[in-house]
Amino acid sequence: MKLYTSLPKGLKPYYEIELEKYRKEYTVGNLKIAWNHLERAHILGQKYPFAHTFVHWKMLQFGFKIKSGKEIFGQIPRLVFGGVKSFVGKIPVGNPGGANVPPLKPFPIEKELQEIFIKAGVSALPT
Repeated sequence: MKLYTSLPKGLKPYYEIELEKYRKEYTVGNLKIAWNHLERAHILGQKYPFAHTFVHWKMLQFGFKIKSGKEIFGQIPRLVFGGVKSFVGKIPVGNPGGANVPPLKPFPIEKELQEIFIKAGVSALPT
């Protein structure tokens, strides 16, 4: 059973694609591109507690991989509270989830991801 099964059926494939692209790029050492796919998965899944928490777990692991204290220590509170914030509908929409951005600041969602939300028939906004 995958952690992020609470994702809506229409959104789940897009989220999984981003995670698979992350894994492929990470495996071959394209860390900047891999990180970008984690950020995209974060935006797609941040409204859903398990998906949101899972991406922060992957971001924490990434921080260890690149030996970034900032990312490691930045991800710990995000990992602890991200899923809770999703559960209560208090997410910063569009936030890419890394320690390089304020954890509660909303961001504009890039056009391609907006189109994914439309195709999936879901809103990026909390309900």
